Amino acid sequence: MLLRLPTSVSEARAYLAEGAVPVGGATLVWATWQRDGFPAQAVSLRELPEANVLGPEELGGAVVLHRVDDRVPEVLRRAAGSVGTGAVRRAATVGGNIAGSTLRCLLPAALVLDTRATVLTSTGVYDTDLAEVVAKSPVLLSLRWRTPVASAYRKHEGDPGGPPPLVVASALHALGEGRYRLNIAVRDGYEVVSESTECGTDPEEPLAALGPTLLSDIPAARTAVHDQINGLLPR
Repeated sequence: MLLRLPTSVSEARAYLAEGAVPVGGATLVWATWQRDGFPAQAVSLRELPEANVLGPEELGGAVVLHRVDDRVPEVLRRAAGSVGTGAVRRAATVGGNIAGSTLRCLLPAALVLDTRATVLTSTGVYDTDLAEVVAKSPVLLSLRWRTPVASAYRKHEGDPGGPPPLVVASALHALGEGRYRLNIAVRDGYEVVSESTECGTDPEEPLAALGPTLLSDIPAARTAVHDQINGLLPR
């Protein structure tokens, strides 16, 4: 297998046009390749500057999870820190977790930040929403969002060999005049549900508004959502 390491977007596009298979940290695809055979060529974005950004409102798809630190919002930092073991986090990438994995531990955190994605194809670069990233699994160049007032993330304990554990993520965005938009996202098994509501600083207001939403269809999440909202709004 020939591993391509482009240093420019034009190079990366050319390799994709040649049929190179995208690979992040290879934590998910290596076992499949060993079983089914390796592709003729693969392309990694680890040398591409656009895929390695890391700041208060941006995160590159090639950034490995152990590098995600307090430069990003708490919800995203905690999500990255919850993935696998230290060895996994030193190899797994942001793009691989969101676009190349069915687990998508970072997806709830990215959703509550109102994140937009910049993706790469053989024909160009464009911005899109996370729904398209999940549906089409494109090559993820970077994520961008607006800094929240506060955020929170919790991954519950899971059973060994069982479905992915429950995840609850939330973020509070300022609207002005003492009003906020509260975003909540829950991963239940392999499904992710997100909801949003406007509120003040009284936790009962968003709890009442979110009661009739899709979140109520996830019994295991009710207490976790309640606790997270009660902890987030006073902050």
